[in-house]
Amino acid sequence: MQPRQYTDLDPSPRILLGPGPSMASPRVLRALGTPLVGHLDPQFLALMDEVQKLLRYVFQTENELTIPISGTGSAGMEASLCNFIEKGDRVLVAINGYFGERLYQMAGLYGAQVDRLEKPWGQVFDPVEIEAVLKDKKYKLVALVHAETSTGALQPGIPEIAAVAHKHGALLVLDTVTSLGGLPVEIDAWGVDVAYSGTQKCLSAPPGLAPLTVSPRARQALRSRQTPVANWYLDLTQLDRYWGQERTYHHTAPISMNYALREALRLVAEEGLQARFARHRANAELLWDGLEALDLSLLVPAQNRLPTLTTPRVPPGVDELAVRRRLLNDFNIEIAGGFGPLKGQIWRIGLMGFSSRGENVLLLLAALGQILSKPA
Repeated sequence: MQPRQYTDLDPSPRILLGPGPSMASPRVLRALGTPLVGHLDPQFLALMDEVQKLLRYVFQTENELTIPISGTGSAGMEASLCNFIEKGDRVLVAINGYFGERLYQMAGLYGAQVDRLEKPWGQVFDPVEIEAVLKDKKYKLVALVHAETSTGALQPGIPEIAAVAHKHGALLVLDTVTSLGGLPVEIDAWGVDVAYSGTQKCLSAPPGLAPLTVSPRARQALRSRQTPVANWYLDLTQLDRYWGQERTYHHTAPISMNYALREALRLVAEEGLQARFARHRANAELLWDGLEALDLSLLVPAQNRLPTLTTPRVPPGVDELAVRRRLLNDFNIEIAGGFGPLKGQIWRIGLMGFSSRGENVLLLLAALGQILSKPA
């Protein structure tokens, strides 16, 4: 049998305006091509220090244990749960979308007694609702999503939610996958105990690392475990020794991905957090105004709407998948559809990191206008 002949990689130059990954800056892509060194090479160890400092800047925290987990955002989610759950612990998960549901499923895998506090997809929680549940039982963790990628909803009141969690003896775990680097995430000021994210959204690096930060309160809970962490790869007691002063071997870190993350974080620092947040907000408002001009209503009310991910409703009689296919095939633009209870009802448009640019918004609006006015 003759070996199959493969051609050079030549993917189309897509304009990525979906829920992730976002487009990466040419500087980040160049960083990926930097020559490899060993994962215990002194030069890489120095780079690890820089990555941690830059992550603390973006998370707005002084937490010593702030590292990139070697894995996608889901690995960050799992690390945020498995390290703090022992069999029989009670966990409360606030669920208003797909990723709250994933938190619930993961927590159960580690033997937790998991309770659900639910809202319809696209709605948000009031801290009073969460405290009402916390009064009834002794919970170890409260977990919820800051920026729900499945709906475009931004959860407000995180400082108040953290305060009621601490009042009742619980740690707060926060999913910041679609918010970190695109809108304010203030871990220390808000009192968040554990937060995780992904590199491929507002940070605009390729997928493959999961920024994670752990408060002193949560580290003490980790040290007080009575049983070993039930996940070898994501065990923070071991990862802390690799990323900390000891630099004890744990696994071979993805060198090139850390190069890319360092450059992506350097771009964030150069732009400045406030300027970056303002850019995301301005481009989101440009998109919202343009969608409304096309008579496309938005799922989430303005006060709870993410500037990084917008969810317009699909008009009656429109084939949402056909529209997305035409955007991709005719204009090289990627957006996503809804899923779960929102399948076929919304589009998901991401303006994250390097993708959040005025020219991308105007191109998308023009393309959508043409497609919707002249259905295939």
